[in-house]
Amino acid sequence: MFGRKKEDRQSGDEKDEKRGFHINLKKEIYMPKITIPIFLLACICIAIYCTGIAPKSLQNDTFYTVAVGKYISQNGIKNLDRDPFSWHNLPYVFPHWLYDFMMYIIYDTSGFFGIYVSTMVFASILGIVIFTLSYKKSKDGVISTALTIFAIYTMRDFIAARSQLVTFILFGLEILWIEDFLETRKKRYAIGLVLIALAIANLHCAVFPFYFILYMPYVAEFLLEVLADLDIDIFVYKAILSVRYHLEKNEEKKELIAQKKNKLVKVRQNEIIKRKERRENPYKIVTAKNYVVVLLIIVMVIAGFMGLLNPTGDTAYTYLYKTMKGNTTNSINEHLPLTLMDAKPFAIMIIMLMSVLAFTKTKIKLHDLFLFIGLIYMSFKSRRQVALFAVICTPILAELITSYIKSIDTKLLKKITEIACTISGAIIIICCFTLYTTDELKDKKNENYVNTRDYPVAASIWINENLDVNKIRLYNEYNYGSYLLMQGIPVFIDSRADLYSPEFNTEPEIRPDGNDIFTDVIRIDDLQYDYKDAFKDYGVTHIILHSKVKLALMLEKDPNYELIYYRGNFKIFEKKDAVNNGVYWITDKETVIKESVSK
Repeated sequence: MFGRKKEDRQSGDEKDEKRGFHINLKKEIYMPKITIPIFLLACICIAIYCTGIAPKSLQNDTFYTVAVGKYISQNGIKNLDRDPFSWHNLPYVFPHWLYDFMMYIIYDTSGFFGIYVSTMVFASILGIVIFTLSYKKSKDGVISTALTIFAIYTMRDFIAARSQLVTFILFGLEILWIEDFLETRKKRYAIGLVLIALAIANLHCAVFPFYFILYMPYVAEFLLEVLADLDIDIFVYKAILSVRYHLEKNEEKKELIAQKKNKLVKVRQNEIIKRKERRENPYKIVTAKNYVVVLLIIVMVIAGFMGLLNPTGDTAYTYLYKTMKGNTTNSINEHLPLTLMDAKPFAIMIIMLMSVLAFTKTKIKLHDLFLFIGLIYMSFKSRRQVALFAVICTPILAELITSYIKSIDTKLLKKITEIACTISGAIIIICCFTLYTTDELKDKKNENYVNTRDYPVAASIWINENLDVNKIRLYNEYNYGSYLLMQGIPVFIDSRADLYSPEFNTEPEIRPDGNDIFTDVIRIDDLQYDYKDAFKDYGVTHIILHSKVKLALMLEKDPNYELIYYRGNFKIFEKKDAVNNGVYWITDKETVIKESVSK
């Protein structure tokens, strides 16, 4: 992709021009001679920046990921009749078993530090993929680097030790290889696309359908162009005239009909000429009828079968559907609709894209426009899609901005590139990024991998040392359930939210009244479901809560519950009538209470 010979570039440009691919640039697009230096400089700067922006404190999903990975390493991978981590005995599948297993291997080898480093590495790879795609589309390293940094900043809240970070990389590679395949028809890109589908099906099968959505803009553009060339309106009118001609008995009228048919032939010829002119010199939207899309559709169909190469059966095809049918998307923050005030970098990207299109002569490819509009819609529906928007639309923005700048000054970006790639320029740029990252790492030096204010680190140790975790039925809040299960404590709920939605847990023996666990947790926390009835229905024996929540304050005043642990931000309560001769305790209760319960 980089460093093609000048003759090859020119021949490629001529082919693109015939297909209508040029976007408001001069006939000879500037390709810097210093491609490799700018590429290496950009990769170094992006990797340094991503190292600084990667979070040290881990998210709750990371904890259950490690726990699931450990289970897989010990028991193998298969769908389970019952979930081994909560005490509800729910049916369970492994939606991202391969990523879980990979994270556990890293954790088992080097602990949380290894997971932190892996986040840095994956974030850096993601940044380099975005830059590579941006460079391919814009042919400029300066704009591509700047926008890649901005894209990583835009999606900084989604950079974490979660499976989605890896799938962002794969989606970026998917777009890159789709465009490479459409331009070159080389088999290696087709094979790569199929392997991406296989990887997504096993790394994060919940987003497997999105893999095919990214094909749709290219297929839609091709089909629209094919339909346009068919001139269906002229064809239908001509067929009607033919029928009328054969039915008409009056010779004079038949002659008039024949003349109309002949005029239609000329009209269609004129339409073909005008259409060719519009494709060669479009006003705003560049279209192309690339028959390689037919081969791309075949690749997509083959990739569709990759979901079967998954040890969890048909999970890749059904998991997202079940998730969308469930009620978790209405309550989890990252699934909620987006407001622009909460996503200013995202708003800036939209404004830049629309401004370049509206107020300049810059043109956009039709499939890029489809991607842009579709991802904006998806982002407003669910704020987690902002990250995918940044990955896919940053290269489109890079192409448009580069096109606009070159239409004003063809040498400006060339001069900036040459300055940046001098020894002194490269040193200054790298030093600036290094200073920023060093400052970020200093701020994180004293951070813990597990935030003890948000996660019951000491409380989980206490529970394992003093309570029989296989006998108690512990009620916990949603946000730290994953940490508890990582410590081997069966939980009421954790951040595997889909598991607790109606599609997974409405079996009669689990919830006789037909309710679901996820909704019940929300109702209990909001005091809409009386905790006395809820804990009786579920058979709860112990409760762990943040010390300041309303439910904890209410339990302190309830004579039926005893505060048995209070340290830091967490309290543990025990239901008095649930204890039968200390059956839940593995140490002397009185001694433990005297040592542990202190305010």
